[in-house]
Amino acid sequence: MDVFSSLADGFAVALTWQNLLLALLGCLLGTIIGALPGLGPSNGVAILIPLAFTLGLAATPALILLTSVYYGAMYGGRISSILLNIPGDEPAMMTTLDGYPMAMKGQAGEALAISGIASFIGSFFATWGLVFLAPQLVKVALLFGPAEYFALFALAFATLGGLASRNQAKAVLAAGLGLGIAMIGVDGQTGVPRFSFGEVHLYDGIHFLTAIVGLFALSEVFLFIEHRGQGGDENRSEKLKLGRILPPMKMLKDTSGAMARSTVLGFIAGVLPGAGASLGSFMAYALEKKVSDKKRTFGTGDPRGVAAPEAANNASAGGAMVPMLALGVPGSGTTAVLLAMLMALNITPGPLLFQKNPDVVWGLIAALFIGNVMLLLLNLPMVGLFVRVLMVPSKYLLPAVAMLSFVGIYGVSGSIFDLEVMILFGVLGWALRKLDVPLVPVVLGVLLGNQMEVNLRREMTISDGNWFSLIDSPLSIALWTVAIIGFLLPIIVGRYFRPKMADSDEMEIANPD
Repeated sequence: MDVFSSLADGFAVALTWQNLLLALLGCLLGTIIGALPGLGPSNGVAILIPLAFTLGLAATPALILLTSVYYGAMYGGRISSILLNIPGDEPAMMTTLDGYPMAMKGQAGEALAISGIASFIGSFFATWGLVFLAPQLVKVALLFGPAEYFALFALAFATLGGLASRNQAKAVLAAGLGLGIAMIGVDGQTGVPRFSFGEVHLYDGIHFLTAIVGLFALSEVFLFIEHRGQGGDENRSEKLKLGRILPPMKMLKDTSGAMARSTVLGFIAGVLPGAGASLGSFMAYALEKKVSDKKRTFGTGDPRGVAAPEAANNASAGGAMVPMLALGVPGSGTTAVLLAMLMALNITPGPLLFQKNPDVVWGLIAALFIGNVMLLLLNLPMVGLFVRVLMVPSKYLLPAVAMLSFVGIYGVSGSIFDLEVMILFGVLGWALRKLDVPLVPVVLGVLLGNQMEVNLRREMTISDGNWFSLIDSPLSIALWTVAIIGFLLPIIVGRYFRPKMADSDEMEIANPD
């Protein structure tokens, strides 16, 4: 009953006009960002962090805005997947396999509606999972000491990226780069400047918001400048045929089992650090194809092939919030960006968050329920409006992204030097994307590097320099074991999964009918 009373207090926080309007704004912007090919939820949240600071929002309203953007982008990713055969983000890739063939049959509206309902089901039940699981995980987290926290951070580095990373060596390189950036500044224990090269502005280190906005938002602008708008903006309107908007009851009944199974699978994938929405949507599609595809209709426009990955990737978004709030470790790339927002607001995620800032946690969870309902109501009748957004050329959208980034970061720091650093990170993000190096491990290194170092030094001080103290408790041994398995598993299993995914994509593109 304590959980329900806390949730009731959360609704009292969330149900104010300001927070409701911010949730609505976040849902709208998130859906639009998700619909635009290539942006995705991580970029969407990173782009809008400066807006939250520019508006001068407090912790709870700022998180409500950004998590609404997160959920909205997960919803919106399906629009370009179904209509254009271009995934709005990586998790939406599996939606193209049956969504685009449905659109080619004149069932684009029905495919969009089914995916919207599946997204609602996945998000709604995953939020209930967050309500019940996060407080229980907090009780376990209170057993953590410095050695266990160090192992937990190592687990996050070892697993975040998972099967989504094409090259594990590049992910390691990216994590090392992030940790190196986190070391810049004055050493908190000795007072000696590190990697500052005599530049006074670097004594305080690199602000993680500057790094994140540069890596995600500005690098997107640089990629656009490089390609000079080559992306088929002019031809988009020729492909956008909606047809019937609402699906028949029989279609809803046929897809209900797929939604239920995929919600559970997606939530579990979200809770596990590093698995995330990409793996969740792939596993859900693969499971549903094995369970339901008796007539071999998957890949030819089967609604269950749309419902399964959509329910899974939205459920994983709720699941990824669990380790972020309860342990202070992000479960996905987007929650890593949200973690940066919490830290920028001087709120420390982890076990004590539920005790010290219950209004923030439960207000956020209540807002997730409200945002889900808003997204369902927005996505069914207003899908035509979101489709129109796809026709807006990128040459008008991305300059607005650049302007928002500069104004927001200057509003936070008031420093021209930080703007120069942000541009450098934009160039770095562009170069890493060109080299196919994942950005999430870099962000994780910048975010968790200092805490990882502090916990390691603390444990070494307590144990008088005994390195074996890092594996001295059953909990730390379990975490190190999962970290090693999580690092090695993608190397072994990834070679079997990725070729199948690539083959499926090529087959669908070659035979859309």
